[in-house]
Amino acid sequence: MTSIGRARARGIETLSLDSPDTRNALSASLVRELADALTECAKDADVRAVVLTHTGNTFCAGADLRDPPPPEALVTLLRQIIELPKPVIARVTGHVRAGGLGLLAACDIATASTESTFAFTEVRIGVAPAVISLPLLPRTDPRALARYYLTGERFDATEAVGVGLLTTAGEDVDETLTPVLDGLRRAAPEALAETKQLLTARVLETFDRDAADLTALSARLFASAQAREGMTAFLERRDPAWVV
Repeated sequence: MTSIGRARARGIETLSLDSPDTRNALSASLVRELADALTECAKDADVRAVVLTHTGNTFCAGADLRDPPPPEALVTLLRQIIELPKPVIARVTGHVRAGGLGLLAACDIATASTESTFAFTEVRIGVAPAVISLPLLPRTDPRALARYYLTGERFDATEAVGVGLLTTAGEDVDETLTPVLDGLRRAAPEALAETKQLLTARVLETFDRDAADLTALSARLFASAQAREGMTAFLERRDPAWVV
């Protein structure tokens, strides 16, 4: 059973995270299927841009704690979004947590409804937002990121726009996206690819410099005793032992 829905309209390919039973958590299989779909989009001359969206009330809940992807696979997926020779636009009408925020940061444009909420919840289960920092650190406000990384607080779409996580937010996300998609349809494909390279160069420098270290950090933290306690507590719906 596929976890990625697909549709196309006037050159815009829509890829939908379609595993609502797990709140579209990043399982090994979902990451693999999304990577395969993006590869096909990159090769298809009829695809002008890609919209990444979701079914259910959650865009992505972060890593699937029962079937997490290897950190290397997530690094590869994030880099694939950034290097795709076509713009990738996130369309969010629900909640985004942890690793899902890495997907947003990797996209070229990100739009959400005003009902959406966001949180870096890693510290609350005993790990750190390591791999997803590769696209996040170059693209978002460092002071805001420090607060939300360290506290795990939830914040709204207006704040997400203010700190650079989102491009725009509105009550009707599709109405907000209309001029964006119209502009992309009017743009020359090769010009889009070259312009995207200009915009992503600094982000890719971060990948080149830090990906190995952050992948190792992620693997070490997920294997730690604190992470085992944090993930067990999360699955059992109780506070972990360190809460005071």
